[in-house]
Amino acid sequence: MLDLGTGGGLPGIPLAILFPQTHFTLIDARSKKMIVVADIVDKLGLQNVTFLHGRAEELKIKFDFVLARAVTALDKLNMWAMPLIHGTHRHGLPNGLIAFKGGNIKEELKSLPKKAYYEVIPINDFFPEGYFEEKALVYVQK
Repeated sequence: MLDLGTGGGLPGIPLAILFPQTHFTLIDARSKKMIVVADIVDKLGLQNVTFLHGRAEELKIKFDFVLARAVTALDKLNMWAMPLIHGTHRHGLPNGLIAFKGGNIKEELKSLPKKAYYEVIPINDFFPEGYFEEKALVYVQK
């Protein structure tokens, strides 16, 4: 899994803790943030995390899934993520982009390619607090 624009390590580090059998690569263009991420990963002793300072368009590695939270609009995120995703599916859920989104998701979905397959999972189905009312996971299949 690639955590694109990881910032301070979210959601990659908590997910790496929850899923130690899965390898996570965290990338961000801001070197200061990656210094903090490296320190957190080291102090937690996470063996399933690597981190890179750089931009998504520079990556030559392919991933099964790309995760993103608070990076950019869905159309741009989809454009950046899809070239980084393997075309060969190895899991029950086909490879793709998993984006944590808030706000007017319906408008952002309209910007995806017409043939794109996507699913929207409202987070408040699991967490009823008011903060999560307009938050969702958007899965876009490769």
